[in-house]
Amino acid sequence: MSVRRVAVIGGGLAGLTAALECAEAGAEVSLFEARSRLGGATFSVQRNGYWLDNGQHVALRCCTEYLAFLRRLGVEQLVAVQPRLRIPVLAEGGRRATLARSGLPAPFHLAGTLLRYSHLSLAERLGAARATASLRRLDPDDPALDAQTFGGWLRSHGQSERAIDALWNLIALPTLNLAADDASLALAVKVFRTGLLDTAAGGDVAVPRVPLQRLHADAARDALERLGARVSVSAAVRSLEPRSAELVLRGDDLVESADAVIVAVPHDDAPALLPRGLVDESRLAGLGASPIVNLHLHFDRRVLEEPFAAAVGSPVQWLFDRTAPAGVDEGQLVGISLSDAGAELGASQAELRERYLAALAALLPKVRSATLLDFTVTRQPQATFRAVPGTQRLRPGPQTALPGLYLAGAWTDTGWPATMEGAVRSGLAAARLVLQDRRSESRAEPALETAA
Repeated sequence: MSVRRVAVIGGGLAGLTAALECAEAGAEVSLFEARSRLGGATFSVQRNGYWLDNGQHVALRCCTEYLAFLRRLGVEQLVAVQPRLRIPVLAEGGRRATLARSGLPAPFHLAGTLLRYSHLSLAERLGAARATASLRRLDPDDPALDAQTFGGWLRSHGQSERAIDALWNLIALPTLNLAADDASLALAVKVFRTGLLDTAAGGDVAVPRVPLQRLHADAARDALERLGARVSVSAAVRSLEPRSAELVLRGDDLVESADAVIVAVPHDDAPALLPRGLVDESRLAGLGASPIVNLHLHFDRRVLEEPFAAAVGSPVQWLFDRTAPAGVDEGQLVGISLSDAGAELGASQAELRERYLAALAALLPKVRSATLLDFTVTRQPQATFRAVPGTQRLRPGPQTALPGLYLAGAWTDTGWPATMEGAVRSGLAAARLVLQDRRSESRAEPALETAA
C-alpha cells in the first residue's frame, strides 16, 4: 500500500516544514505538538500588552530554504532583508566600526571593509584578510576539519586574541552558539563560506518585522489547515511501535496509526519516543546542549538608532530594536541576544539587569538619561546542540532502520549548524524520503485487471 497517512511529531520549524511538504504533495497529514503552541524554539509570549520573542532569530540571504518556507506560507514580506550587508559594531566610549559588503563580486566584496575595520590594528586587518583567503579553500565536508577547533585554526593562521574576539566571534557566536575556541572548524567553515565568502549577497541579514508567533506558528497552522492537515497541540506522543505495515503512536488519551511518521523533536527527547535500539542514545547524548539567554529592555525613549548592531569589548554581543515587531507604543524595546550563555543561564534577573544595563550604557550614551520601564529575561538552557569538534559523526541522517520512520530537526545531519535554515532543511529531507518511498511503493503495486 502506498503511504497515505503521515504523522509528524513536533511542531517546530522542522516538523512544520515536513508537514507542509507532505500535505502539499497530497498526503493525509496529522501533526502532534506536546506543547500548547507551535513554533518549537522560535516562539513568542505576551507581556504588558506587547509581544516578546523568546530570542532574537535572524536569517541570512544564504538561508534559501528557510526563506522559501516563508514564501510558501505567504509571509516573506514580514521579514526585512538588507539590500546589502551592513553591521554596525559598537565599542565603549562611542567607538564604532562597520562591517559591510561592497558591490564587488565575491571574494572582493569584503576586502574594503576588512581593511577599514578600526577595532583592529592595520597588521591585524591584513592578517584577517589572509586568513579569510585561506578559509575559502577549506571544504566543510572534509572530516578532518571536524577534529579541530576553529579557534585553534585561527591562531595557526596568525590571528591575535583581539582579532578572534573583535572579528571572528562576531559571526561564530550567533551562528554556532559557541565561541571560536570551542567550535568545530568544519561547522565554522560552513558558516563563513556559505554566509560570507562564496557569494557576495549570502550574508545580507534578514530580521523579522513581526513576532515569531505570527511569522511561523500562525502562518504555518493556517497553511496546513487550508491543505486539510490536522494540527493538534497539547498532544504529547509518548511512544511509537510498528504494527504490521503501519506505525502506532501512543500518548495521553492518544492512539493513532500512520503509514509513515516523521519524528521532529529535540535530540534529547528522541530516544524516549523511538523504539529501543533505533538510534544510538550515547551519540545523541554526546551532542550536548549550548544555551542562549535573551534580555528584553523597554526604555521610555529611543536609545538605539540602528535596527541592530554588534558589540566588541563588552558583555553585550548583539542588540536589536524590537519596538515595532513587539507592538510597543511608548519608548523603545531593545533586545540583547547572548549566545553560548552558560554564565548568564544561572544568574538572577537582578544580576543580569545590573550588569547589562551598565554595559549597554557604556555602548549607547542615550541609555544614561533614559528610564528603564521593564526588564525581562528569557532563557533557553538547551537552545542548540553543542557544535564542538566531533559533532559531525554524532548527527544521524533522516532515514532510520525502521521502514516508514524518519527523523528531522536541526540536530540531524544537514551539514548546517543548529539554525532555522538547518531545521527547515531537515524537515524537507525527511518529507522527501516519505514521498519518495510513497511513489516507489505505488509503482510496485500490481495493476488491477478487469474482465472483458
